[in-house]
Amino acid sequence: MINTLGSFALSLGIIFAQIPTPTTPTPNSSLPLQPITEAQEQQLGLDDRLWGRPGQKGDKQALLRSIDNSLKYLRTSKAAEAYANYPVPGITLDRVRRSLVRFRQLVVNSRSAAQLKAAVRREFVFYQSVGHDNQGTVTFTGYYEPIYRASLTPTATYRYPIYRLPTDFESWQRPHPTRVELEGKDGLQGDKGPLKGLELAWLSDRFEAFLIHIQGSARLQLPDGRIMSVGYAGKTDHPYISVGREMAKDGKLPLAGLSIPVMIDFFRRYPQELSVYLPRYNPFIFFRDSGGAPAMGFTNVPVTAERSIATDKELMPPGALAFIRTPLPFPSGRGGMTFRRVSRFVLDQDAGSAIKGAGRVDVFMGTGRSAGDRAGVMKSKGQLYYLLLKD
Repeated sequence: MINTLGSFALSLGIIFAQIPTPTTPTPNSSLPLQPITEAQEQQLGLDDRLWGRPGQKGDKQALLRSIDNSLKYLRTSKAAEAYANYPVPGITLDRVRRSLVRFRQLVVNSRSAAQLKAAVRREFVFYQSVGHDNQGTVTFTGYYEPIYRASLTPTATYRYPIYRLPTDFESWQRPHPTRVELEGKDGLQGDKGPLKGLELAWLSDRFEAFLIHIQGSARLQLPDGRIMSVGYAGKTDHPYISVGREMAKDGKLPLAGLSIPVMIDFFRRYPQELSVYLPRYNPFIFFRDSGGAPAMGFTNVPVTAERSIATDKELMPPGALAFIRTPLPFPSGRGGMTFRRVSRFVLDQDAGSAIKGAGRVDVFMGTGRSAGDRAGVMKSKGQLYYLLLKD
């Protein structure tokens, strides 16, 4: 969601095995993206949500907004810098921008899925991610923007702060202080070190405060009814670590079937364990009041539910038009989740501290509890493609 945001599902160590459709190994896999053949294109299908299923409304306008957000980014100096040394031959800032402009025209003017599909295959080529196995297999997880209760002042109820970025952060000695050094093992000692006076808001639940560090942003419901939005402002230089895997390694919870509700229940029953496991996650995120702005991605544009993805920006083209094929979780209507394979156009607009390599994608699932429930159980296998106009 926000610059260095980590995958929520991966951070908790969740494992949900979903078997993808086999793909043909891609040649010259030293590059993260490879063009695919026309025969492979024929197997891709098309966006299953653009026009909607029978009896369902499509989300064409959401896709168009997401495209416009990417076009805004592609006009910036940050985009020019990102593409100056992009490693895949033929993928340039100008080509990515022209591809988005043309694709937008096709979405607006096409009267059916079949018409759009024919135009895309006539005018575009697909580049596939080599994945984590050099055969196109990509692991998909989900992330979201949570909504939590919070206060702008500390009270007996609201005790756990999130912090602003220190003004002297750029001059901090490296390696940066650990999480324990910054906030203490109990999460309440931040006023005894360099974070004193930098409290932005206080939460009542320590695990919720920690999850904002994982997600990178949140909406906070204040006692007077106002909603405050907070976004990513910076982070310390410590590497990502999975809290869930740490717990599984110690035998506290089984890794198979580990989910957000399971962890929440565990920490509510054994709150003392928060002081054991949260300090192991040393990356420390700083926040800013984003003034009610929507959740923003690495490209500094809003991310759109189920239309924005996070990838490794050292490998994948930022702001570009992409296409994913993977199972996504949907409410079953019985309090659970069911996975349904989707084929969907998305925009590559974000990055994540846990999203590294050609075989990782994080899908933004939206804002609030329902989005969080879906993000928390998502881990599936699939494929990732990028669309570019033919030369």
